[in-house]
Amino acid sequence: MDSTKIAPPRTVGFWGTSLFPLNGMIGAGIFALPAVLVAAVGNFAPWMMLVGGILFLPLALCYAWMASRFEHSGGSVLYGEAAFGRFVGFQAGWARYASAIVTAAANMHVMIAYLAAIFPWLGEPGVTPVAAGIGLALITIVNLYGMRASVGTLGVMTAIKLLPLGALIVSALFAGGDTGAVTLPQFSQVETVVLLTFYAFIGFEGVVEAAGEFKHPKRDVPLSIVTMVSGVTLLYMAIIWAFNAIGPEFAGEDNALAGVAGASMGQLGSLAIVIAASFSIGANNFASGVAQPRLMYGMAERGMLPWWFEYVHPRFLTPFNAILFYGVAAVLFGLWEGFEVLAIAGTLVRLVTYVVTSCALPVLEHREGRIVPLHLFCVIFAVASSLFIAAQAQAQSWLVFGGLLIAGTLLYFIAARQKPEYPLDEA
Repeated sequence: MDSTKIAPPRTVGFWGTSLFPLNGMIGAGIFALPAVLVAAVGNFAPWMMLVGGILFLPLALCYAWMASRFEHSGGSVLYGEAAFGRFVGFQAGWARYASAIVTAAANMHVMIAYLAAIFPWLGEPGVTPVAAGIGLALITIVNLYGMRASVGTLGVMTAIKLLPLGALIVSALFAGGDTGAVTLPQFSQVETVVLLTFYAFIGFEGVVEAAGEFKHPKRDVPLSIVTMVSGVTLLYMAIIWAFNAIGPEFAGEDNALAGVAGASMGQLGSLAIVIAASFSIGANNFASGVAQPRLMYGMAERGMLPWWFEYVHPRFLTPFNAILFYGVAAVLFGLWEGFEVLAIAGTLVRLVTYVVTSCALPVLEHREGRIVPLHLFCVIFAVASSLFIAAQAQAQSWLVFGGLLIAGTLLYFIAARQKPEYPLDEA
């Protein structure tokens, strides 16, 4: 490695690390899913969320065990390369990055839609894409300034979105509602609804992509993954319980959580939930805006992308070009209102990286001479659940995903010709 090369410093501790999986999982879903689950399975909904969290845990553990082996940025890029070679590593990184850009634009449009409930002019024709572009540009500017500024901003946004949810839970304690005896749903209902619970946890994996700037990545990343998946499960359970205790009759309405907050805390509570939803989506986007450029930086370190993406600003000590490229691309998609067809493949791409990461674990352990039985069980369960969810995807998602793979194959033979900067021997 070039001794004169500037590397981003490791400045993020455990709590800063935990903000990434927390915000990756808590976006818009927590404001919509409680009503959907209550409408589907009634007062069993909190326990349905617990079932979903338990079923999702094997995948989270696979990521935790893999993260304990690596200390550089890149996540699934490194896992795929270490187990299956550079081509698989490149494809995992490229597809994840491409889908993340259009997903960022889609999420920003959703955030603007929530804000339009407070500021109606944001919903006027022509205003929404401009507002989305400005929002994405602001995220980029903060990220360019430094990792400390990014983590600090993310912490503030996290507090703004969690405080109203906490207030809603507390208000439910004084609501006097009776959730009644828990009634077990029919198995066919559980089978259908458990699929929804999985979507509540998708997004936790963004933390592994920025590991190169964490102080103790091999310790903190696995701990943050397990802690936050468990914590988010409990938070969902508490929110769903509060929904049931205050006003399950709101389950069939739009923005039902705001209606419940209004019933227990008045108009101010309803407004607080709308603001929290906006900041929740914004924080989800912000976390992605921090992690994804580090993914590209990690790919450049592995010689999979041109050295230009490795440039670190001498003052801000951030992967400047990678952040700028991500920001400009996201803004352009945000200004274009026809990108939704690309965004639909985002979840499918995540599922593929889940399979790559999970399968990498027994491959690496086999090379070391021993596959841990518990690890193998979790891998089989994680792969099976990921494939089950992927099977639910629409044909359009598969077509877009196939296009990304073809484009990635062409890019691989163009871009991935440089020598890696460090040997991939962490595992």
